[in-house]
Amino acid sequence: MLSYLIRRTRGLMTAAALASILSGLFSVLLIAQINVALTSDAASRADSHVNPAWAFAGIAVALMVCRMVSTALFERLGQRALAELRSFVAQCVAETPFAQFERVGSARIQSALTEHSNNVAVLFVSLPVILTNTVIVVGCLGYLAMLSWQVFLFALGVIGLGAVGYHLVHLRAIHYLQDASSEQDRLFGHFRALTDGAKELRLHQRKSRVFMDQILGESVEGVRRLRTYGMSLFVISTSWGQFLMYAFIGLVLFVLAGDGPNQTQVMTGFALVFVFMVTPLEGLLINIPRINMARVAASRIDDITREMPQGQERQATTQTTQVPALQRLELRDVTHQYYHEQSDDFFELGPINLSFTPGEVVFLVGGNGSGKTTLAKVVVGLYPPEGGEVLLNGERVEADGWDAYRQLFSVVFSDFHLFERLLEAPREGLDEEGNRLLAKLHLQHKVRVENGAFTTQALSQGQRKRLALVVSYLEDRPFLVFDEWAADQDPLFKEVFYCEVLPELKRMGKAVLVITHDDRYFHLADRLVRLESGKLLAPEQLDGEQPTSVEVEAIEPS
Repeated sequence: MLSYLIRRTRGLMTAAALASILSGLFSVLLIAQINVALTSDAASRADSHVNPAWAFAGIAVALMVCRMVSTALFERLGQRALAELRSFVAQCVAETPFAQFERVGSARIQSALTEHSNNVAVLFVSLPVILTNTVIVVGCLGYLAMLSWQVFLFALGVIGLGAVGYHLVHLRAIHYLQDASSEQDRLFGHFRALTDGAKELRLHQRKSRVFMDQILGESVEGVRRLRTYGMSLFVISTSWGQFLMYAFIGLVLFVLAGDGPNQTQVMTGFALVFVFMVTPLEGLLINIPRINMARVAASRIDDITREMPQGQERQATTQTTQVPALQRLELRDVTHQYYHEQSDDFFELGPINLSFTPGEVVFLVGGNGSGKTTLAKVVVGLYPPEGGEVLLNGERVEADGWDAYRQLFSVVFSDFHLFERLLEAPREGLDEEGNRLLAKLHLQHKVRVENGAFTTQALSQGQRKRLALVVSYLEDRPFLVFDEWAADQDPLFKEVFYCEVLPELKRMGKAVLVITHDDRYFHLADRLVRLESGKLLAPEQLDGEQPTSVEVEAIEPS
């Protein structure tokens, strides 16, 4: 992931890095100029070819300009990196088959889009400090070598001792940060449960206390504890490095100082350079953990995106797919398997043999856990079948044709989502058509369609489902699927749905699949399909005989 970002920003990165390196070099020149000014006499300054004051001023101005350019460019890089990362992860999500998306989990994806992306972006903001301070430390060491190579070697030994200690502590700190990153993914799942389960938590005080204290609380505490351990180790190692620096200054001034001819200049230079070098070295040691946090975060993003294979559905986001005509849709010996939590075993749907034609309303019924919603997801192509085949207009749907196939359907699932805007292709009269449908569903006094968007979504669940029904109308697809749409509606709107909406869709030539438990309306279906334990029941077996896999024919209205 870091390599990807660097490749995407190579030119800007090079310019920003060059400005940071120049900033470090000018900082070293500035401290050298200060040392010369402190240790030289007036005569030597007068003999200089360049006025020291002007030299000092020129270096200071150059340092200021380089720092401004470096900081501005890296800030721009940070924001661009964050945008690139989020766009990349979002694109991966959009192109990932739905079943694979479910396995990855929305909590991990949210973590990648927020926490992990921010940690990677912070690296780019920290890079000017890291590069500049690295150049300053290296340049200061070079200047010390010019003053006295013996003392320089001693300084190098002190810094090497500090580096070894820092590295050993650093390895342990990274382990804690990686554990904290894994716990962070779980924490995002708990945050989602906090909002999605708001009603349940308020209705059950004991459940709320257990969730807040033992689930969410322990996860929050786990992230805090692990990150505190990791960052505390970095602070300890930084303090150790600072102690060694000051200890070295003390040794130079009070132990190694001699009476040589240039000893005063050398000792003053060493003390001045080391005091000056403490702050850049401290900044370097403080910002190095950000590199490691960015590496950990980028690694987590890599892990997540590797679980979302790209390319299978790329057509969905790169070009508009033509919606094919629907003459007949057939599932032939289709099977699908998934893990069933209640039985702690794998649940197998099928083999399913089922067909649909335009202008036909099919009711899908069955008990809870019988596989109705899973079958609906297979029908609409969210779950490509593991066995058997799906035929559209007599032709088998191949691996590269699933995205085009899915464009046949408008679906209102029980866990539907309403987007802020109507994302259908803009067309003339969209607002008017939407408002007509809102009036039909008695919502005209609560919400309107204006400029392709609903004026509000602050409605009850039943009212929001009616908005979702309006969206499915406006999409104007040849096949509509409703998963327990009427479950949250009062009797008036159940009557509207079954007796007005479904007949109108039938007259429009739409194929309609309705998952329902409303047996009082079963007689309105052209066909009634019953599913039990993943198997279709034939009409003559609806009274409790063993299920078989057959095509369910039309039943006469009762």
